[in-house]
Amino acid sequence: MKFLFFANRVPYPPYRGDKLKIYNLAKRLSKQHELHLLTFAQTKEDLGYKAELEKIFTKVHFVYLPKWQSALNCFAALWDATPLQVLYFRSAAMRQKLTEVLTNGKFDAIHVQHLRMSPYLADAKQIPRILDMPDAFSLYWQRRMQAQRNPLLKLFTYTEQKRVLKYEAVMRQYDMSLVCSAEDLAYLKTQHGIDNIQLLPNGVDLDTFKAGGHDYSHNHTVLFTGNMDYAPNVDAVQYFVNDIFPIIKQRHPQAKFIIAGQRPVKKVQQLASADVLITGFVKDLATVYNDASVVVAPLRFGAGTQNKVLEAMAMGVPVVCSNIGFKGLCIESGQGAIMQTEPQAFAESVIALLDNQSLRQQTGSAGMAVIQSRFGWDGIAHKLVQYLQSICKI
Repeated sequence: MKFLFFANRVPYPPYRGDKLKIYNLAKRLSKQHELHLLTFAQTKEDLGYKAELEKIFTKVHFVYLPKWQSALNCFAALWDATPLQVLYFRSAAMRQKLTEVLTNGKFDAIHVQHLRMSPYLADAKQIPRILDMPDAFSLYWQRRMQAQRNPLLKLFTYTEQKRVLKYEAVMRQYDMSLVCSAEDLAYLKTQHGIDNIQLLPNGVDLDTFKAGGHDYSHNHTVLFTGNMDYAPNVDAVQYFVNDIFPIIKQRHPQAKFIIAGQRPVKKVQQLASADVLITGFVKDLATVYNDASVVVAPLRFGAGTQNKVLEAMAMGVPVVCSNIGFKGLCIESGQGAIMQTEPQAFAESVIALLDNQSLRQQTGSAGMAVIQSRFGWDGIAHKLVQYLQSICKI
């Protein structure tokens, strides 16, 4: 079959987030189907990845949308109730290119990535379309608003949350919508009263993040991974360093906290100390996970599932995390990840793991079993094909 992937960002290199998901799904679908890609390129560097993507996609189309132009788009929010997230990706050039691509190629179905890209194909009733959210964006903004203390920023997040919540009704115009966690699925069904929404989890490359072989003997390295210019991650490491790590240090004074991820902003860099290491970009995350005694994910706002949790579990590294993303895993606390929502309890769970090698191994082994049975990309890609085929008008 012939599918078009319509994405908000160039899905290469496949490090973290939505780039990782699209790349891994397309890599597997391309073995049996003809895939085409239409996406925004936001930097000159993005334009250089065309050759890599052509190893997967039959044709790759870029529309250049520099960040300064996206910023100008957002001024429309002064008179337009459209969410800033959608305004940011508004482009007449993209509409023109999309018309050209659809005119020149007959596709069996289209995979539309993110609420941000939804307006481009919302009215294209003649073409089978799936909208892959990938999470409940209004839930993300609701939690971000609740975590915000600055009055002006709280007002901004409140306004954006209301706009996003209203705009999510665009899901009704698609043949099917997808979301990555069971928690987000239930939330969206309740908020919007819709049934044409299904679950497509985030996954793990089991060849990269291999199960087994983790050394459980060390107990001095606590790890956090993620894009370090992403607001939930920035808040999470600040919260951990200020409110949780000092409690851990009382019991384990030798403990080190490693923050591994690209583009660390100033707020993150300022956390660096003798006991807190900021690595910046790390190409081989598997090695970093394997060197960790415990992985932490103390996010206070966000939605969906967290790649850092899935990847650590895949490698058998025990995880302590907040409730953000945990419910979407549909596991019990301790099945690879221990869920805690308060600083003291969070610290005590990390301490308990650092204290006990058997507990680290038991928790890690449980996580490996969960990932291998439910979160491999091969199985998730097969599920996406089933969804695409189910909406095809052939």
